[in-house]
Amino acid sequence: MASEDITKLAESLAKTKVGGGQLSFKGQSLKLNTAEDAEEVIKQIEEFDGLEALRLEGNTVGVEAAKVIAKALEKKSELKRCHWSDMFTGRLRSEIPPALISLGDALITAGAQLVELDLSDNAFGPDGVRGFEALLKSPACYTLQELKLNNCGMGIGGGKILAAALKECHRKSSAQGKPLALKIFVAGRNRLENDGATALAEAFGIIGTLEEVHMPQNGINHPGITALAQAFAINPLLRVINLNDNTFTEKGAVAMAETLKALRQIEVINFGDCLVRSKGAVAIADAVKEGLHKLKELNLSFCEIKRDAALTVAEAIEDKGELEKLDLNGNCLGEEGCEQLQEILEGFSMAAVLGSLSDDEGEEEEDEEEEEDEDEEGEEEEEEERQQLKERGQGEQESLTPKKIIDSQDSTPVPSPPVDVATFLAFPSPEKLLRLGPKCSVLIAQQTDTSDVEKVVTTLLRISSVFKDEAPVKTAVHETTDALMRKAFTSATFNSDAFITSLLIHMGLLKSEEKIKAVPSLYGILMTLNYMVQQDYFPKSLAPVLSAFVTKPNRALDSCSFARHMLLQTLHQL
Repeated sequence: MASEDITKLAESLAKTKVGGGQLSFKGQSLKLNTAEDAEEVIKQIEEFDGLEALRLEGNTVGVEAAKVIAKALEKKSELKRCHWSDMFTGRLRSEIPPALISLGDALITAGAQLVELDLSDNAFGPDGVRGFEALLKSPACYTLQELKLNNCGMGIGGGKILAAALKECHRKSSAQGKPLALKIFVAGRNRLENDGATALAEAFGIIGTLEEVHMPQNGINHPGITALAQAFAINPLLRVINLNDNTFTEKGAVAMAETLKALRQIEVINFGDCLVRSKGAVAIADAVKEGLHKLKELNLSFCEIKRDAALTVAEAIEDKGELEKLDLNGNCLGEEGCEQLQEILEGFSMAAVLGSLSDDEGEEEEDEEEEEDEDEEGEEEEEEERQQLKERGQGEQESLTPKKIIDSQDSTPVPSPPVDVATFLAFPSPEKLLRLGPKCSVLIAQQTDTSDVEKVVTTLLRISSVFKDEAPVKTAVHETTDALMRKAFTSATFNSDAFITSLLIHMGLLKSEEKIKAVPSLYGILMTLNYMVQQDYFPKSLAPVLSAFVTKPNRALDSCSFARHMLLQTLHQL
C-alpha cells in the first residue's frame, strides 16, 4: 500500500465515530481490497471492548479484506447490530457471496446474538442470499429482530432461499425454547414477484411476530398480495404495512382489506401506486371504518380510484383521532371531487390530514370506466390461467391468452401460431423471441436497417423489453443484441452520438422537442445495456454520457434501482 494511501486511510479513520458500544466507519469511502488495506480497520475492531454495533456502510470491502475483518470479529461475542448496507460498491457480483460467508462464519464462531442485520443496497442477487444463508440458520440469528434487505436484487430465487432460511431459523430456535421473534422485515426493490412473495408469506405465517413489513416495488400481483394478506392476518402485532408500487387490483385489495379487519395495532398503511382501483378502495375503507383506531397514515395515492370511492375512503376516517396523513393524490376525482373530499374532511375538522391533490388525473368518462373494468377482469383471468398451468407443471406462461389454454375436455394442445420477426417486433414477448429459433439474432439484425438510428433504437428497446433472468431468454436477448448492435456500430454510416441521444430520449432520461412516449419500464433496457457496454463493439466514448444520465435523479430509474446500480457499477469499471 502506498504511503499516501495509508495517510488518507488514517485521516478517514480519525473521523471514526465511537460510542455507546458502536464502532462506525459509515460513509468513509474506504476501499478495502487486501488484508493490508484493512489493517487499521482491524486494529480499531480488536481494540474496541464491548463492541455491540459495527457500521460499515458506504465503503467497499473485497474478499481478502472481508476475511481478515472476519478474523477480528471472531472474538466479538457481544456484537448485536451489523449495519452493513452499501459496502460492496464497485465489486463484481461474484465477490460478494464469499465475503458475506466469511463475515457470517465469524459471527457464528464468536457466538454473537444478533438483533439487527442490515445488508441493504448491496446488489448481490440470488447468489448473495446464499452468502448469508448459513448465518440466518445459525444460533447467531435466533435473537434477530430486524432484517433489512432493501434493494439487493434478490429476485424470485433469492426470495425463496431467504424464506427457507427464516423457516429453518424459526424451527431450530423453537427447539431451543426461544423461537425467532422477528419484528421488522424490509425487502423493497427486489423483484420478488408472486413466487418470492408467496414463499416469504409462508415464513411470515410461521413466525407470527412481525410489527413492520416493507416490501415496495417488487412486481407482486394479486396472488402474491393475497398470500401476504393471509400471512399478515396471523401477525397480530403488525403496525406498519408498506407495499407501495405493487399491483393489487380488486382481488388483492379485497384480500388485504379482510386482513386489516383482523388487525388492531395498524398505524401505517402504504398501498400507494398499487392499482387498488375503486372497488378495492371501498373494501379498504370498510376495514378502516370498522376498526384501526390507531391508524396514523393511509396512502392510497396513484391507485386509479374514482370520485365516489375516494369520498367513501374520506368518510371512513371520521373517528380516526390518531390520523396524521391521508394521501389520495394522483387518482381520478376531478375538480368537483377534490372539493367534495376537502368539504367532507373539513366537516370532521380533519382538513389538515389531507395531502396534496395536485396530481389528480381528473374524472374519467363512464365508457372509460367500463373499459377499465373489462381490462382488469381480463388481466385477472389471464393471471389465474397462468397459475393453473404452473400448478400443472407446465412452467410460467407469461404471455398466455385464453385461446391457448388446454381445454379440460380435450388433451390436445392448441398449436401456437408461427412467429416471424415482424410479429415479434410488433408485439414482443419472451416466448415469441424463443420461438423465432436459434437464428433469431441473425434474422432480426438482417431485417433492421442500421443506417436508420431510430429503427435501431426501437428494435433494441423491443428486444430488451422481454429480458428475464431465466437463462434461455437472457441468452436470446444477449445474442440478438450482439448481432444488432455489432452490425450498427461497425457500420461506417452509423451515428453513435445520435444513437445514444435517441436512446436516452426513448428511456425518458432526456427531453426532446418532439413528443416521444418513454418506454413503460427501464428494467429490461438497463439490464441489456449492462451487458452491451462490456462488449468490444460498444464505443467506450459513450460510457461517460450514459453514466451521467443514469446517475441523475429520475423516478423511472428509482423503480429499477437494482438494474441501475448494476449498470453504474459496470460503467465505473470500464
